[in-house]
Amino acid sequence: MSDLDVQIPTTFDPFADANAEDSGAGTKEYVHIRIQQRNGRKSLTTVQGLKKEFSYNKILKDLKKEFCCNGTVVQDPELGQVIQLQGDQRKNVSTFLVQAGIVKKDNIKIHGF
Repeated sequence: MSDLDVQIPTTFDPFADANAEDSGAGTKEYVHIRIQQRNGRKSLTTVQGLKKEFSYNKILKDLKKEFCCNGTVVQDPELGQVIQLQGDQRKNVSTFLVQAGIVKKDNIKIHGF
């Protein structure tokens, strides 16, 4: 029996790395820019996923002034704070966030039709 080394099976979790919070894959925090259709030609642009350290009200103020539209900051229980703007402002908001240095271009996801 000395020639064969008997190994006792141990518990091994193959998904332990996937469940870890600090794993490298999938931890990119994206900023989601979406459009929601209201009625007729009316629509809303929502910006979600900005870091909590930024002042949402100051960003909203600059966006409203830059694009001549109205907007608000909405507190959602699941999504946190969401910026809402009138009209289809997806491209404008994405270029504004990149130029202001708030978000990198790789971390922006634009959704909609």
